[in-house]
Order: sequence, then structure tokens, then C-alpha cells
Amino acid sequence: MKSKHSPKLRAIIVDDEPLARDCVRDALEREDDVEVVAECEDGERAIAAIRRHDPDVVFLDVQMPGMGGFDVVEAIGAEAMPPVVFVTAYDEHALRAFDVHALDYVLKPFDDERFDEAVAHVRRRLRVERDGEIGRRLTALLQHMGRGDVPEDGYIDRVMVRERDRIRFVATGEIDWFESEGNYVRLHTAAGKHLIRASLSGMLERLDPRRFARIHRSTIVNLDRVAEMQPWVGGDYIALLEDGTKLRVSRSYRNEILERRVG
Repeated sequence: MKSKHSPKLRAIIVDDEPLARDCVRDALEREDDVEVVAECEDGERAIAAIRRHDPDVVFLDVQMPGMGGFDVVEAIGAEAMPPVVFVTAYDEHALRAFDVHALDYVLKPFDDERFDEAVAHVRRRLRVERDGEIGRRLTALLQHMGRGDVPEDGYIDRVMVRERDRIRFVATGEIDWFESEGNYVRLHTAAGKHLIRASLSGMLERLDPRRFARIHRSTIVNLDRVAEMQPWVGGDYIALLEDGTKLRVSRSYRNEILERRVG
């Protein structure tokens, strides 16, 4: 369900055929969060409208008299061009469309389900871009205010995580342990779990070694959470955390932990 407070997706329709523009407009009118800011019948008008309105998406015909859809993209520049959904009767241009970073390629005549799928694709793309931009701005703002996640000693004291459509910071002191999951790291806290894109080795370099230690090739633990160290098989140990969680401590890391007199 879309929030009534969400900003509207601003669209431009470009097609030399009036009936085709009507079909796209009618399809977009079913969407409560889409606003058509311009309709253009040729490439030159499309270029002017894109530069003027800076839309979120352009529904663009490929073949038009004079300047076609690819000419419009070339004139604006593929990198500067808003997300494009090509709406065309010709499927032979599909490969070239994706070469210029088209978001989707819809063949005429289209049905409601296919067009709705293209609009949903646009929403997902914009949401990802918006989340990334919000994260960059938040980090820059906090650092500018002297409250960034890297204190004077060079170690982070908070980690940025995403929760659906929100971005927030988790203090490292709230994290019980870190677990490697391929190209990601899962943070375990008393309140829940968070998955971030990072490597365990890279995370370890950013954490204060007085508070965090690697106990296994796939695990980093908050030493303040370790209640007890228990011998296990093969020279390994088990780290028993305050909440009852049991984590394996491999032989290659056990001495460092024991020397810190944990437990």
C-alpha cells in the first residue's frame, strides 16, 4: 500500500502517435502516486521537456519521425538521462535499449499487467537510489557536525543500517556479535538483527579492539557480552554470552581471548 504522503512519481510521455500517448496516460492515471508532467510528440520537444521538468521517469517511443528515442537519450546523455521505459511496437531494439541503461522495454500493444510491472520496476529503482542518497547525506551531515561514526581514535561507534524505508544508526555498544554471511555481515543485538553489506575483516579493522575480538573466521564478539569461556573439543572453546548465546572460539583465536581474562 502506497503512503499518501509519498512524493508523486513525475513522468513524461513521448510518442508521435496521439493514440499511443493516450494509452500510456490512461495506464498511468490508474496509479495514485504518478503525475504526468508533460507529453511530447517528437524528440526535440522531449529533450526540452526533460531538461525543464527533470522527471523521475520517461516513457519513450523508439521510432519517431526525425529524432527517435535513442537520439533523445544521446542528446541528454545516458548518464544524465532519467530512468527510461521504452514503449514501442518493435522488439528488435531491445538489446540496444538496455545498452543505454533503459529500465524496461514494453511492447505495444501492452496489457495492464505488463505496464503495471514496468511502473513497479521504476518505483523499486527510485527507492534504491533515494535510500542511497539519504544515507550519503546523513553520513556527511553527521561528520560535518562532528558526530560522524568515526571518533578521534579512528574506530567507529555506530553502524548505519536500513530498516525497510528507514535508515538509522546502531551504536556499537548495543551489538552483541557480528556474523559473516557471504558478502554481508549480520549484526546481532538484543533488539534484533541487521544485515549490512561489508566484510568481516573490514568490519574488524573499524572496531575498537579493546571491546571487540574475532573468535572465529566467521564471528566477531563484543567482549563486554561474554559471560563465560568453556573448554570444548579439539582445543576450541565456547563463549557463553550474557543472553545465553553460545559461540565457537577456534584454537587460532582462543589465546588472545583468554589473555584478556574474559570470564
